Amino acid sequence: MSYLRLDATEIVNTLRALEHRIGERFPGSGLAAVCRELISVGENTQRKAEAIAVPNLWLRAVIYLVVAAGIVGVVVTIVAIAQSITLHLSTEVFGFFEGIDAAMNITVLVSAGVFFAISSDDRIRRRRSLTDLHVFRSIAHVIDMHQLTKDPSVVLGHFRATAASPKRTMNRFELTRYLDYCSEMLALTGKLAALYAQSLPDPVVIDAVNEIENLTAGLSRKIWQKITILESLEDHDEPAPPAVLHRA
Repeated sequence: MSYLRLDATEIVNTLRALEHRIGERFPGSGLAAVCRELISVGENTQRKAEAIAVPNLWLRAVIYLVVAAGIVGVVVTIVAIAQSITLHLSTEVFGFFEGIDAAMNITVLVSAGVFFAISSDDRIRRRRSLTDLHVFRSIAHVIDMHQLTKDPSVVLGHFRATAASPKRTMNRFELTRYLDYCSEMLALTGKLAALYAQSLPDPVVIDAVNEIENLTAGLSRKIWQKITILESLEDHDEPAPPAVLHRA
């Protein structure tokens, strides 16, 4: 087992354990359903990321054919120049420069063909990665929606419900656990996205992964602000230690 690379299997196993914890604590909750959906996505992430990282063999074959054709073209041009110089000594200077011009044109065309083929492969793999990464961005926002109405003010007693207010039945402990589950799920979402940068270290893909990790970290910070408020309330509720009597 390598500790230098992320392992999708271990991430998915952690998600499965998290889904069981959510299901036991909050049976039938929407958060557990989101976690199951993330598990389904995670099971295919490693395979898809590795498949995207594999070069396109058809395009590679086109590159080799273009290079071979270019080499053949240059050789034919050189041979034609030599024959022209041998048969027409009076025009060898003009023939020489015409041959050089033809060889340069062939070299430019071959280079352009190779560049286009290689860049096409990179663009295809990049586009596939960005399409898959968009799923993690969407899931992160879905997780954030689930914690949006989990307001610590309800537990603090500074909340007066209205007819349009959502039902809030969690106590302080349950609310803390729910928010903590959301934070864990966001962190694991970022780790699944990082598998694409690990398999395909393309600058555009790395930037997209960093954007998702920044998104999940930012959403998690909002959650931990709520958890901090709840934990501070718990500290205030603890009984004060007994006073120590000192003799005068």
